[in-house]
Amino acid sequence: MATSLGSNTYNRQNWEDSDFPILCQTCLGENPYIRMTKEKYGKECKICARPFTVFRWCPGVRMRFKKTEVCQTCSKMKNVCQTCLLDLEYGLPIQVRDTSLCIKDDMPRSDVNKEYYSQNMEREIQNSDGTRPLGILGKSQAPSDVLLKLARTTPYYKRNRPHICSFWVKGECKRGEECPYRHEKPTDPEDPLADQNIKDRYHGINDPVADKLLKRASTLPRLELPEDKSITTLYIGGLGENLTDSELRNHFYQFGEIRSITLVERQQCAFVQFVTRQGAELAVEKSFNKLIINGLRLVVKWGRAQAAKAQHANDGFSEMGTRLQPVPGLPTTLPPPSALEEEASANYFNLDPSISPALMNISLPPNPPAPGFVPPMFRPMGPPPPPPMGLRPPGHIHYPSQDPQRMGAHAAVRHSD
Repeated sequence: MATSLGSNTYNRQNWEDSDFPILCQTCLGENPYIRMTKEKYGKECKICARPFTVFRWCPGVRMRFKKTEVCQTCSKMKNVCQTCLLDLEYGLPIQVRDTSLCIKDDMPRSDVNKEYYSQNMEREIQNSDGTRPLGILGKSQAPSDVLLKLARTTPYYKRNRPHICSFWVKGECKRGEECPYRHEKPTDPEDPLADQNIKDRYHGINDPVADKLLKRASTLPRLELPEDKSITTLYIGGLGENLTDSELRNHFYQFGEIRSITLVERQQCAFVQFVTRQGAELAVEKSFNKLIINGLRLVVKWGRAQAAKAQHANDGFSEMGTRLQPVPGLPTTLPPPSALEEEASANYFNLDPSISPALMNISLPPNPPAPGFVPPMFRPMGPPPPPPMGLRPPGHIHYPSQDPQRMGAHAAVRHSD
């Protein structure tokens, strides 16, 4: 082992001996029960070149085996995962995090200076409580808006997939479905993402993944202010099943006085109404595309005005923006008037059916009583019987319960002696 570890054999007291690795949730896998192999002083760290304990495991079914690549000292100095070298808090490359926080990498590159720097950092790690990052990262200010917008809140297990089968690319793989590697087209060699270096990723320079994320951050959409100044309500979506209104109030009360919070559990959304427009605008500025509560990234949008809600409801939509389902058995639109109704209307006014009184620009005399008119005092009590089927207008719905003969009513028959 001494031969494979190179020039570090003289300083064996600084070799790392750990019991468990420092990993992110993605590299660890979704299975809570996994087997790990532990090899004491198995390899040299790819950053500081000091021997460390290597852990190897399989994160899940149809996934490739993964192992630790850097020592825990280098991992704690940058607060990154020992395998993927992504930030443990935001799940982003080091270059994205350092660029957003305006942190400059001051780690030495020469062998002697790296050894001296690592020893000093180990001493600082032993004296710390282990609850906060070390070095310049521990002295940085609050996270920036770019970090909150780009932060990954859920594990990305797709990163654990097997490598591409080189034999399949050449058309020589004979394993078929039993092959543990992927049978997919390889990445274009000219693609910048195909050329990644673990040292550049750790030091935060020339990282193609970080460049891609920073370009995405510059093109993120912005939420425009509505022209109606009376709108002080915000729509909050993606709440999940366990988020409560008190947790929303604990976040939004800092921006202004809250009038009400309406939680719609079925749609997993909520409506937060502020007293002032200034408080609502401040909440949108501080929460849009970067609001994370209980590990959930929430959607923040402006609510609609009352007039817009009414028009939206008339168009067949609810207040939450979902289309209303038609009631079974009821017509969606009013049926056109029947021929009998048009003829009765024409006879009532004694006019041509094609001419409207409004178009003739004349004043009509008081309406005469229609033929067959019965005064109210002589009308029979109870609901009128339904018209015959032949005289009903098209589209009219008649329920059997409207027929008095089907409601248990019986005509009284008087028998004479």
